[in-house]
Amino acid sequence: MFTIVKGGILTVSHLQERQCQFPFKTTWKVSGSAVSLDTSFRYSKISFQVMEKTGSEVFLKDYLQEFPVSSSYESAMDALSSLITQRKRGERSSVVAKYDKLERMSMYLKILGLDEHIAGLKIIHVAGTKGKGSTCTFCEAILRECGFQTGLFTSPHLIDVRERFRINGLNISQEKFLLYFWDCWNLLTENITDDLPMPPLFQFLTVLAFRIFVCEKVDVAIIEVGIGGLTDSTNVIKEPVVCGVTSLGMDHLDFLGNTLGQIASHKAGIFKPQIPAFTVPQLSEAMEVLHERAHELKVPLTVAAPLHYEELEGLKLSLSGDHQLINAGLAISLCKSWLKRTGNFEKIFHDDCQGAKLPEAFRRGLSTAHLLGRAQVVHDNFSKYHNSSEIGEISSGNLIFYLDGAHSPESMEACARWFSSVIKEKREPSSSSSSLSWGNGYLKHEQDKTVESKVISKQILLFNCMDVRDPQILLPQLVSTCASSGTHFSKALFVPSMSAYNKVTSASSFISSDIHKKDFSWQFSLQRLWEKIVHGGDPVLEKSFNTKITEALPPSEFLYEDASRCSPVDNCFTCSAVMPSLPLTIKWLRDCVKDNPSLRVQVLVTGSLHLVGDVLKLLRR
Repeated sequence: MFTIVKGGILTVSHLQERQCQFPFKTTWKVSGSAVSLDTSFRYSKISFQVMEKTGSEVFLKDYLQEFPVSSSYESAMDALSSLITQRKRGERSSVVAKYDKLERMSMYLKILGLDEHIAGLKIIHVAGTKGKGSTCTFCEAILRECGFQTGLFTSPHLIDVRERFRINGLNISQEKFLLYFWDCWNLLTENITDDLPMPPLFQFLTVLAFRIFVCEKVDVAIIEVGIGGLTDSTNVIKEPVVCGVTSLGMDHLDFLGNTLGQIASHKAGIFKPQIPAFTVPQLSEAMEVLHERAHELKVPLTVAAPLHYEELEGLKLSLSGDHQLINAGLAISLCKSWLKRTGNFEKIFHDDCQGAKLPEAFRRGLSTAHLLGRAQVVHDNFSKYHNSSEIGEISSGNLIFYLDGAHSPESMEACARWFSSVIKEKREPSSSSSSLSWGNGYLKHEQDKTVESKVISKQILLFNCMDVRDPQILLPQLVSTCASSGTHFSKALFVPSMSAYNKVTSASSFISSDIHKKDFSWQFSLQRLWEKIVHGGDPVLEKSFNTKITEALPPSEFLYEDASRCSPVDNCFTCSAVMPSLPLTIKWLRDCVKDNPSLRVQVLVTGSLHLVGDVLKLLRR
């Protein structure tokens, strides 16, 4: 039941079980000055309808009359932004305190009353270089299909911070997010000291995840490691049910070391004494370290076999790319181990799963799991409505986005193989009357097959990466892998970042197209590298040319210009362009296909999950 108690606190009582408290009014501090966030919540007029199910689970339908959710949500984003301790993501935190990170994490959990409850979450803990998010997503979907209430914590988010917290496969609602967020915020701000400052962003989000999952009473919490493992904020978990390590590679070298063995040592830091662990086939240098650490802790470490397509019995793996077979195989092993160790495997499957056959619930989970920005295809055909009541649509060409947030050499190779294979399938609809809808995290395209025309296909690269990455490895890897499969890019577009690394934004946050204060030097260095790859030379971009490009978009004819006309010496770059902004780039691409219905533009968006998230945000508007 829900009760209002003195002090304006809403408490949720589960048959006299432990209570979760939510604040009505909040105050927070930035740089020592108090900022009031009393946004007149008018809780006195809030009505709640409570639905009880199976005697122990309470589902809440919030009828928040006159509750300014949007303004409060933006206030929460401002509060989160104040926790960003570095200028750019990827740089080391500037936090200096008496206690180390994991000691502080333990203290934060104790303040929130969570220290004794984390073990009850029955956690699956997953580290790795690539495939962590996919593996965790597969695990969540499988166990949800098995009938369990699930909690999933992943990072980063692409559009909205609530993506990091999934309950039963869905992002937590804005209303619940706000209740849990301000609950944690107030308790922590009331207890900070000089030796225990407010947690930086990821640490706060991690303790918030634990708070959400404990209060929501999930049966299983799948927790993705942020960076590394040994000193990661999530490694405050002391007794997981099972641990997993996905494919390892060279990433976050400034944090984890410059050898595969050093990186593996960090990842193996999530192993706990005698707790089963699973990994995937690794290079020998990494595998030796994993086995050595497992031996020290008496951890039974097993190498999970990749999934075979025939095991799905006609269903299709929901996440595209052959590399996902490795992640799916790891997820299967983790879920089987979790089910057995919690005493649920025999209860659910009885004798139906003896031998090698994959349980039906596992197959359903693997075929329905969804994850934004990983090998995702979005069709962006345009419609024109004569008035608000008319639903007739006019086709204006095909603009198709292939989104993958690859940002390491290994993931870029996987991305290139996926892109090459999916465009070869030629399943994309040609210019036609169509309808669009967002569903299950994807933009679905329904084609009118009666309309057919010949189209000219152009493969375009839309690229940006953080300056902590090495584009001299990423771009050649992309080009060579695609070329080996017969895929060649007509053009490459380099865009400045739209994301502000010192600001947490929501899906509805304002997007600026202002280019006057932007520094395009990084984008021009990417273009210079691209032209060098294409032409084998080292073109020099004149300053006058740079200024001209940042002030104007290329003409639509740019898409049709033949590469043979490219003359870097004369500043004639028909193979690439630096674009003023991402919003203007999307509009320019849309205008190009509108002007030519016979043109099919296939845009690979990669190099950064932030770029992928920004594109998705723009396409949803």
